[in-house]
Amino acid sequence: MHYGMVIDLKRCIGCYACVAACRAENATGTGITFARVQRLEWGKYPAVKRMALPLLCMHCQDPPCMDVCPTGATKQRPDGIVWIDKDLCIGCRYCMLACPYAARYFNDREIPYFANGMPGNGKTPPHKTPFEEQGYARHTLGTVEKCDFCSARVDQGQEPACVANCPSKARIFGDLDDHTSPVSGLIRDKGAAALNPEAGTNPSVFYLPP
Repeated sequence: MHYGMVIDLKRCIGCYACVAACRAENATGTGITFARVQRLEWGKYPAVKRMALPLLCMHCQDPPCMDVCPTGATKQRPDGIVWIDKDLCIGCRYCMLACPYAARYFNDREIPYFANGMPGNGKTPPHKTPFEEQGYARHTLGTVEKCDFCSARVDQGQEPACVANCPSKARIFGDLDDHTSPVSGLIRDKGAAALNPEAGTNPSVFYLPP
């Protein structure tokens, strides 16, 4: 079992549903966006072309972020998912420098709350609310964070939030080791390719050309 994802750039409409779903699932703070969409433009008027490029952690098979981590906080599961043990992370940010995809974020600020536990005006509730239990409580100040393919959902047999909530079905998630899986078929038969292959990291996220 090796989890991976294929993103069909022809299907992606740049609606940011993946960004919203990721933020809701992971309750990330300001400036931290595990799933992001970069807008690209090229050509000259009137023949200008535009494209939405969804980006996330590539869950590399040879992750340089793991190699440079001095405490072993960055780990790789047997199924290929790269994750960060916040109890071991010391916030040195070496991994951020090593990542060729700029997919890591440093948690450098307290998550603010409304009085009812929702994010907002900086007041921290005296007790953990259901919202806090589900999301904000797992963020640790002074540590690095990133996409983990929604591993908690995956372990329950569900798709990552960005995949489940994509309205155009531009994201396909599955087992790269299974030659009969949709992701393997798209890579083999449709020419899905990874970004920045020259980095030599062997990413687990692939793209179908626009």
